[in-house]
This record gives sequence, C-alpha cells and structure tokens, in this order.
Amino acid sequence: MSIDVQGRASPHSTPAIVARLPVTWGLIALACAIVAILLSLPLHLPVGPMYWDVVVYLDGAQRVLAGQIPSVDFFAPVGPIGYWLMALGELIFPRGQPLLLVQWMFLLVTLPPLLPVIAAIERQSRARAVGLLLPFLVFQLVPINVEQYANFPGVDGYGIYNRQVTELLYVLAAALVFERRQSVLLFVIAWSCTALFLLKITGFAAAGLLCAFAFAAGRVRLGVALAALAVLAGVLAGLELTTGFVRAYVTDILSLLGMNEGLLLPRFLQAASMHFGILGSGLLLVAALATVDARLLREDAARVLDRPGLPAIAALIDRDVVWLAAFLAIGLFFESQNTGGQAFIFLWPVLFVIVARAPRLPALPMIVVVGLAAATALPPLVNVLHRTMRAAVGELKTVPVPVASLGRLGSANQKPEIIDGAQALMASYRQFPEMYQSFADGHRLPGYFLYADIEFQVAWLLATQDGVEAIRAYEARTGTHFGTILSLNFVNPFPTILRREAPRRVAIGADPYRAVPPPNAATLAAVEATDLVLYPRCPITTANMRLREIYAPALADHVSVELSPCWTGLVRPGLIAAN
Repeated sequence: MSIDVQGRASPHSTPAIVARLPVTWGLIALACAIVAILLSLPLHLPVGPMYWDVVVYLDGAQRVLAGQIPSVDFFAPVGPIGYWLMALGELIFPRGQPLLLVQWMFLLVTLPPLLPVIAAIERQSRARAVGLLLPFLVFQLVPINVEQYANFPGVDGYGIYNRQVTELLYVLAAALVFERRQSVLLFVIAWSCTALFLLKITGFAAAGLLCAFAFAAGRVRLGVALAALAVLAGVLAGLELTTGFVRAYVTDILSLLGMNEGLLLPRFLQAASMHFGILGSGLLLVAALATVDARLLREDAARVLDRPGLPAIAALIDRDVVWLAAFLAIGLFFESQNTGGQAFIFLWPVLFVIVARAPRLPALPMIVVVGLAAATALPPLVNVLHRTMRAAVGELKTVPVPVASLGRLGSANQKPEIIDGAQALMASYRQFPEMYQSFADGHRLPGYFLYADIEFQVAWLLATQDGVEAIRAYEARTGTHFGTILSLNFVNPFPTILRREAPRRVAIGADPYRAVPPPNAATLAAVEATDLVLYPRCPITTANMRLREIYAPALADHVSVELSPCWTGLVRPGLIAAN
C-alpha cells in the first residue's frame, strides 16, 4: 500500500478507493452475499396463501430450459422476464428454495438502475440514501405482500410479479425524484421500462405515466425521453427478429384483455378500499400540502393562464403536492388491476422529499405534514416486517411437510396441526368425492377463500406427491414412460418434478376463467399428442372441470386410467396399445 508523506493513504490506493465507495453499495453487497449463501442452502419456508403460484415459475423456467419461448411456445399470464430469471437461477442455485429464488433473482433487474441513483443521493445525504435503501431491501428480499389472506404466519406465493413491478417502480421513482443527470435518467428509464414491458404490461403502463409526469414537470428532457423510447424499440425489435416473441406477446396481452373485460370503476373502488389506510392518508397529505402551498399554486396557475407554455406548466406541476397526487393516482391505477402485492411502496421517494422539506414550515403544519407522510409510508413497511417476523418466529413451531418426492417444491414447513388438518382434508377428498362434485356442479368452491387457505395449500402438496408416486408406480407396473405430462389444474408441477417435458401451446397459470384462451388448432394438437393428461380429484373443483371441457376435443381418444383415488390419468392411446 502506498502512503503519502503525511502518513495518509494515497487517494489512488486500494484502501482509499474502498473508503470512497458509497456505504449504500456496501449494504447492497452484504445483502447480495447473504442472498447467495441462503440460496445455496436447502432452506424451508412456511407455506402461506396460494403457495402453489410459485409452480407457475417452476413450470415456465423448465420450459425455457427445454428451449421453449414464452408466448411463442406457451401462453403465459405475464411477461417472460420472470421465467428467464428463474431458469437462470436454477442453473446457478440448483438447491435454492423456489419462492426465494424467484424473489431474489429479480435483484438482477432492480440493482443496475438503483446503484448510480443511490450513490448520487448518498453524496448529498447519507441518511437519506440509507433511508431510501433499507425499505427497498426489505420489500425486495421478503416474499410477503401488504395484503393478508391468512391468520397463520407464512410466505405469500401469490402476487409475485406485482411485487416485482412495484419494486422496480420504486427504483424508477427514486431516479425521477432525485436524479438530475440526464444520462443516468436515460439509462434508468430505458432499463426500467424495457424490464417492465417484459414483466407485466400494466406495470409498463404505470412506468410510462410516471415518466410522462416527470417529463411534464421538466425533470426529463425531450431528447432523453425519445432516446429511452428508441432503446425500448430497439430491444423489442431485436427480440422480435430473433424469436418472434413480441408479436406473440402482444397477441397474448390482447387475449388476456378480452378475457378480463369489466367496468373500471368497481376495480378502482376495490383497490381504494383494500388500501384505504395508505390512500386515505396520502389524500389527506395532498390536501395539507395544497393548503400550505395555496398561494404559490394560485400564482403558478395564473402564470399558466397568462403565458401558456411548457415552462409555466412545468413550474406548476413540479411541486411536492402535485408529485404526490400524481403518484397516488398512478398507484391506484396499477393496484386496480391486482389482487395482491406491495402496494404504493414507490411513494417513498416522494415522501422523503416532503419530509425533508417539512422543517421549513411553521410548527403546526410541519407536524401535520410529517405525521401524514409517516401514516402514508409506514403501513406497507410495518405490515411486511410484522408478517415477516411472525413467519420467522413461527418457524420455531413448524415441521417439514411430508412431501419428500416433490424435490425443491416440497421445501416447505407448517405447524403440525395444519399438516394434520391437511391430511384430514385428503381423507375427506378420497372418502366423499360426491360432496366435492356437488360443489363443482353448482359452480362453487367448498370455501370462498379455498385457494388462500393454508390447509388447502398443504393438502395440494400432499395430493401432488400422491400424483408423483402414482405415476411412478404405473410406469413401473406397465413399463410405460410418459414423456410429456399436463395437469388439468391451475399449475402443472409434474414435468419439473419428474424431469419430463411439458406440452407446448398450452397456458401456464391456468385460471380457466381469466387466463386460458380458447384453444386453437395448434394447442389442441399439442394436447392430443401429450402422453399423460392428469385430472385432479382431490378435490374436484369447477375450475378443473372447466379445463377438462376446454381441452376435451383433444382428449376424445385418450384412455382413462385410475392412477389413484386422487388422480385420473388420460393416457395417449398409442401408449396403451404398446402395453
């Protein structure tokens, strides 16, 4: 190490360079190291609501590793980036717990745009940078949603892509609020918007609205906006020319829009009611800021009327109260399309600015503004931390779910009494199929929140193991080998577990009422060529019945075999004839 004549480290020495690195980068490096270690271990997580959603990513990743292209070779409920990242994660961390893997691989998307922004913020205020980074790391690292669908502690399998959208919007919002270097803004906007287009189209729309507002406020120059659009167009053009993905993806989006048509007002009202604590406090804060800035707002509005033009409009818009109102509206728009996630977390950068400027106000307005800002920002963070601590402490009383045949999908725990209840459910499914058939015939579930029920999710794992063992037993008994397997269920874990192929053209995350389009000739041909199509009966549900109806034209010649009381196998006739 070189030392200068005063005995201090040279500014070009390694210790001096390290000392100048942002503290926030050190925290990020530490978080990444912990993530890498944990993904290398065979961890178990407590089963939570809709845990089976993670199978959508396992299925998608398995298809990607087999050479399939999302939207081109299979119908997906969202964009491809999650499946690409999951496939990469499975190559790097083959022992990683699936839900942690899909959650943490998204760091590869959020960290590149975050690093230059957070470093610039730290140069101005280390406390502000750390204050922005720590909530982001909590939201990014914890597979927990703001909404709570179960009373028992557990992790959330549902809303994964909604969480990822808001985490990336958090980074984009931080850049739009704090960053002034147009080159950095170009990188962050282009990166974030491209990733969001490939993640979920409503997230891309929300990002577009955020960027449009920042442009109107004078934060983003026209050249930067056009360059970001050019980068996005270039990436998409490259994907289309090499894979044909973009056209197929847009077709899938239009199909999903057609299947999910509905009035916007009820969706906005539902989102507002679900997140009223955040939205209500935010609107009160907007009112308080508007009251404080009333005179200045009137003056800016008068200038717009006197001398209409972009500078006058930007001066009016570029105020904390307008930023907050715009972000609240965009957040409500995004949440109106969702049923779970980390709602409104991208308000944090705006709220940080508001709190930082609050000391300039008189005492009473300052107290009101800071209090309302805290009431808007803290509920998501406190809720996620609370549920995380409950899940961590609850782990002390959990035992592994007895599903060793499921591989990494079975790396799940729950309380013994819940596992006992799930086993009792399995016995009920087997002994009283007529009862569950009657529910399905009446287009009802045995319980309104059946899929969110933790006992059901544990029972589904038990039923899946039953299916795996039944397939292996049938193959051993008959000498058959099923090369392709499809389950007429929301998810299809069997190709991943048994290391087989999944049929092309079909939908993954198969909600027959919202995410399975009418099959075309190619889809029906792929299903007809599938070696084994599984019909689950533990329990019989109206959704599974509907999936069987959708694919019925392709299954007319398949031969029905009883694999177990929980599973009927529809076997390709050529395999039956060969045995």
